Amino acid sequence: MIDWTDEGAILASRPFGETSVIIEVFCAQHGRHAGVVRGGNSRKRSPALQPGAQVSLTWKARLESHLGTFAVEPLRSRTAVAMRDRLSLAGLNAVCAILAHVLPEREAHVPLYQRTISLLDLLGQGDVWPLAYLRWEQALLDEMGFGMDLSRCAVRGVNQDLIYVSPKSGRAVSREAAGEWVERMLPLPPVLAGKGDANTADILTALKTTGYFIEHRLMRSLGDRPMPAARGRLLDAISRAGDAQ
Repeated sequence: MIDWTDEGAILASRPFGETSVIIEVFCAQHGRHAGVVRGGNSRKRSPALQPGAQVSLTWKARLESHLGTFAVEPLRSRTAVAMRDRLSLAGLNAVCAILAHVLPEREAHVPLYQRTISLLDLLGQGDVWPLAYLRWEQALLDEMGFGMDLSRCAVRGVNQDLIYVSPKSGRAVSREAAGEWVERMLPLPPVLAGKGDANTADILTALKTTGYFIEHRLMRSLGDRPMPAARGRLLDAISRAGDAQ
């Protein structure tokens, strides 16, 4: 018998048989991991097994390759916070959907886990959450090996007037160096490089660029998977929240 204990955030839950569920969890030390929760479909237990919930887990299986079972103890539910407003719900769904799509199974990503928990803890704080989410997408790309280098121009080596990102290399490009390839470039608003004010329009522009690398680099490396629709709903919620301010 193999077993371990860890902490994690639930990414997804689906029925398994009449009374059980299979949950996917992003664990601190064991990465994305799935397992069966016996009786998890009951009225009493189901609310604690919703996406975004932080839980303590004990996983057991006869062999490492088996699906195994989880014993789950709730630590923090985020359902009530997520249901307060459109942005929080869209944000929670997008984070869970993206992680379920891109994380390799059973591979630890401790810095990304810590960043994810910090982001989920900010749910409900609409004034800071969109920028925190942008930083999370940048951290996700870094962790998965597709991070951008925005420190200097890929063509001329200068660090002034950087307004584009090369979709091929992920490196910054200056206004002058873009030349005839300008229409192919991705936008580099100051907020993406950690500079300037973070207004809603600039954050959405920056998310256009991070979204390109998630969809066309990261997800294609995993078999050309589509971008989860939940991310599009999040961008719409960020835009609506900005319009309402």
